[in-house]
Amino acid sequence: MTTPAAPATPRIPEAVHRRRWAILGVLMLSLLIVVLDNSILNVAVKTISTPAPVGLGATQSELEWAINSYTLVFAGLLFSAGLLGDRLGRKKVLLGGLAVFGIGSALAAESGSPAQLIAFRALMALGAAFVMPATLAVLMNVFEREEQPKAIGIWAGGVGLAIAIGPITGGLLLDHFWWGSVFLVNVPIVITAIVLMVWLVPDSRDPAPGRIDPIGVVLSVVGLVLLVYGIIKGGELADFTDPTVLATIVGGLVVLAAFVVFEKRSDHPSIDVGHFRNKVFAAAIGVIALVFFALMGVTFFAVFYTQSVRGYSPLQTGLLMLPLAVAQLVFAPRARLVVDRFGNKATTTGGMLVIAATLVAFATLDEKTPIWVLEVVFFFMGAGMAHIMTPTSVVIMQALPREKAGSASALSNTFRQVGGALGIAVLGSVLSAAYRTGIEDKLGAVPAGLRDTAGESIEATLAVAAKLGPRGDSLVGAADDAFLHAMHVTALCGAGVALVGAVVVALFLPGRPKETEETAQDGELAHTES
Repeated sequence: MTTPAAPATPRIPEAVHRRRWAILGVLMLSLLIVVLDNSILNVAVKTISTPAPVGLGATQSELEWAINSYTLVFAGLLFSAGLLGDRLGRKKVLLGGLAVFGIGSALAAESGSPAQLIAFRALMALGAAFVMPATLAVLMNVFEREEQPKAIGIWAGGVGLAIAIGPITGGLLLDHFWWGSVFLVNVPIVITAIVLMVWLVPDSRDPAPGRIDPIGVVLSVVGLVLLVYGIIKGGELADFTDPTVLATIVGGLVVLAAFVVFEKRSDHPSIDVGHFRNKVFAAAIGVIALVFFALMGVTFFAVFYTQSVRGYSPLQTGLLMLPLAVAQLVFAPRARLVVDRFGNKATTTGGMLVIAATLVAFATLDEKTPIWVLEVVFFFMGAGMAHIMTPTSVVIMQALPREKAGSASALSNTFRQVGGALGIAVLGSVLSAAYRTGIEDKLGAVPAGLRDTAGESIEATLAVAAKLGPRGDSLVGAADDAFLHAMHVTALCGAGVALVGAVVVALFLPGRPKETEETAQDGELAHTES
């Protein structure tokens, strides 16, 4: 007889293990406000673009910057924030990040101009950058390895919950209060999260943390800002051959190339370029960037489609987006079961193909399309996203040692935010350029001094049409037609990006593990014999 092996000693302290699900709830509340802010803003962009006193009169390029000032600062600081959490303690970093985010939200609510809104959104991002990686790093340190996929699935479902709550909350607030209320609502959530975190969440840190890389942080932020500025400016001018546009884009690419070279040579890089030699890890990170590139661009134009072309209110727009969030809530926690059955490769490739198909469907919508068609498209988009985010998050988080959980989370979120920022910049610029090209010939009746302003976006055209009175009536139909054409072009560009992601996943992500296949075959054989 052989003596059975003693069970492995649990790595997690018993007191922490008992309250792990309550801790997960607090972490999801912290995550909620970071995601909630962007999803609330999505339904508010049309209101903010409306002239004062209703909004700030922001142009389309200013709206893109209001979104991208957040995502660029967020992405640029995420990795250093993850390292600071590893060094100082994840709980301390979480509490500090939440406090800064709350202060930035209160200031953004009182913005008096688009420039102020852009600046305060950047301050909010400074706080959010310390919240997002720390939530996932704490999660990895309060759950045993066998429970981590389930916990990550629930954590990913929290993103879906925020996407569901955000647009509806934003719509309700905009129906009853001024536009700044969409930021002020963050403050009570922040206070609640801080109180619960002090009470429940244990602190943890990396016993051998890395050194901070200030030069890498500066190079990455400067490179991304230059690149995104050039792309947005090109869309605003509808001319990507303009010398200023070309110089800015090339300058951004040069700085980003210098960042990669510096990181390869540094003994304490912000991003360990060596991780990307692992094709599975690189493919998982890349597909996250690609899916957010496509989806953030879609969300940006979908709000103008529902509100400007179809005439729905902000609250109705929030409700129309509910199927996307519901699908994420339903499928994100269950996606691991699909992975167990079919493997990462098949699950994620299928998800990317579904995303591509929904983007192609957007290219068929017009002002008379039955609204249930849009609802079906949003539902499948959410289902596709759920079957991408959960498996790729597990692959990424388990590819690095547990002690580097903050760094793994930061890498994942950095590429997610960079992908989203570039999606808004590139697809927003495609939308802007296509719209300007489509509306230019219809602006003959507009006074010369207003033509440039009227061609910036559908909201700008409609605002000028309202000023002209009966003379501007013909502009409304022309604006709708030009926007729909621009939306179709943009959606097809997004679909192309999603198809590239599907190819990358199909080539490089692993299929079903051999032991899983053998277990499944044994189970099927036993079932047949019985």
